[in-house]
Amino acid sequence: MKKEQKSNDSRQSEGRGPGRGFAMERPAEKPKDFKGSLKRLLGYLKPQKIKLIAVFFLAIISTAFNILSPKLMGAATNKIAEGLKAEPRSGIDFQYIWRIVLILIVLYALSSLFNFATGYIMSGVAQKTVYRIRDDVNNKLPRLPLEYYDSHTHGEILSRITNDLDTVGSTLQQSLTQLITAIVTLAGVTIMMLTISPVLTLIAIITLPLSAVVTIAIAKKSQKLFVVRQAALGELNGHVEEMYAGHEVVKVFGHEKKSIAKFDEINERLYDAGWRAEFISGIIMPLLNLVNNIGYVLICIVGGIFVAMQRIQIGDIQAFIQYARQFTHPIVQTANITNVIQSTIASAERVFKLLDEKEEFPDKEDGKVIVFPKGEVKLEHVQFGYKKDELLIRDMNIEVKQGQTIAIVGPTGAGKTTLVNLLMRFYEIKEGRITIDGVDIREVKRGDLRSMFGMVLQDTWLFNGTIRENIAYGRQGATEEEIMKATEAAHADHFIRTLPDGYDTVLDEEASNISQGQKQLITIARAILANPTILILDEATSNVDTRTEALIQKAMARLMEGRTNFVIAHRLSTIRDADSILVMNHGDIIEQGTHQQLLEKKGFYADLYNSQFVGRHGDKAI
Repeated sequence: MKKEQKSNDSRQSEGRGPGRGFAMERPAEKPKDFKGSLKRLLGYLKPQKIKLIAVFFLAIISTAFNILSPKLMGAATNKIAEGLKAEPRSGIDFQYIWRIVLILIVLYALSSLFNFATGYIMSGVAQKTVYRIRDDVNNKLPRLPLEYYDSHTHGEILSRITNDLDTVGSTLQQSLTQLITAIVTLAGVTIMMLTISPVLTLIAIITLPLSAVVTIAIAKKSQKLFVVRQAALGELNGHVEEMYAGHEVVKVFGHEKKSIAKFDEINERLYDAGWRAEFISGIIMPLLNLVNNIGYVLICIVGGIFVAMQRIQIGDIQAFIQYARQFTHPIVQTANITNVIQSTIASAERVFKLLDEKEEFPDKEDGKVIVFPKGEVKLEHVQFGYKKDELLIRDMNIEVKQGQTIAIVGPTGAGKTTLVNLLMRFYEIKEGRITIDGVDIREVKRGDLRSMFGMVLQDTWLFNGTIRENIAYGRQGATEEEIMKATEAAHADHFIRTLPDGYDTVLDEEASNISQGQKQLITIARAILANPTILILDEATSNVDTRTEALIQKAMARLMEGRTNFVIAHRLSTIRDADSILVMNHGDIIEQGTHQQLLEKKGFYADLYNSQFVGRHGDKAI
């Protein structure tokens, strides 16, 4: 069973001092083929290229306005300083100051407007792209063979369509714009700092390597502890889920104390790793603030000297300090976004892997149609194996006449369900052929083939909807009268009418508002409505009471009338009247005949039958 892969949460912190340090990051999940997956993802973005270009320029303009603001505020400060050197009040050019203030208001307003436009356009681009990918996945799923679903958990498949695509959408919507903004900000701020003072710019840049050294040194230590913490957290979650899911068993066997003791032991390990990881990652910001504050002090000292020497003005120092505060933030942001993008490409790669999965053999364009199927089934020298070099069915030959009931029995893993899967072409046979009314099923389109079959399984499947809708699922366009007739034939009409909302009773996801036996009656009504030529029945009465079992047996007898029936039997008492019983073991039919004939042989079937009906009263069959 494959475990679902989850993207690591990023940990980003900002300093409270004059500068921001490098954020702590857990290592991102890396894709196996970054370039190939990125190129494929960009292919989905290609139809949106005009909008993406618009987003790019809007982000640049918005960021440029923000970069200009400190320079303008510095100019205002310079004007005030000039005025203070002259006569107070009368020497300050307030008209100039107010003009700067108005320009700043306009710049901030325009920046916000462009930011809004960027977010609006990018939201549409991201959601449209994810919509196209999700649509491709949805179209892919029906074309995948049953083998894929058997080898992957439902949660794993669902994670591709939900979690992974949500990650892609979130990154496209936010991180791409942030990456553009961060790069433009870094370039713009560097240029503006250089125009003010190359020396002060060098001082600001010198602190970066020291910050990086501090970050990397602490990251190596803390990331190991975060891995331990995540492992302990996963173990704790698994233990809690297991204990609460089976709390009745835990109580019956008196293992409450043992369960609590194990919880305490795991919780202690989680606490120890957790506080160490958080503490060590927490000291990074004080250390980075120390480094940044040293740089800040140096800038102030050198800047003050330059002002005293009249090499630069005080307003320029003010602007430079603001730029210095902005300088490290885009670096941190770019590093974090790069991490996020790696995880996103890994998520996209998993989705693309699903899209690249091998599909079922395509149906023939000129597939044959059995207009009036009779239900005569024949298997000739059929060979099949789930693995290429390992056959489960070696040479199976069966001939079933119209209207016959064929029971299939055998121990677990004998191949009973495999035979059903082959009949409905959920799996393709390796050798031989299977025919219905003389037509090879590979010559018939899968949809047409499966429309001839009806199934009533031991595990009922009902969807979230009304009882009427669940029954009508058996045939498109079924009328109300046909639904009622099918329900009456299944002996389900009475209990449905006793429900508060009758046929309009809404079943929840687990259909927990009706009993197991009632679920079976509804599935039988659905099969009767479908009116199949060939019926496949899995033992449906193993989990119900005796009275409900009698109703289900009557309903199944009504359903089986006039049809070719394949019955997968678990309780051999239910198949005594079958026209033929196939006894399977290790994929082979080892015995075949009626119930009485097989008992007289005193072989495998007789042993299997007697093992179910031997009591403790003198070891006699009962």
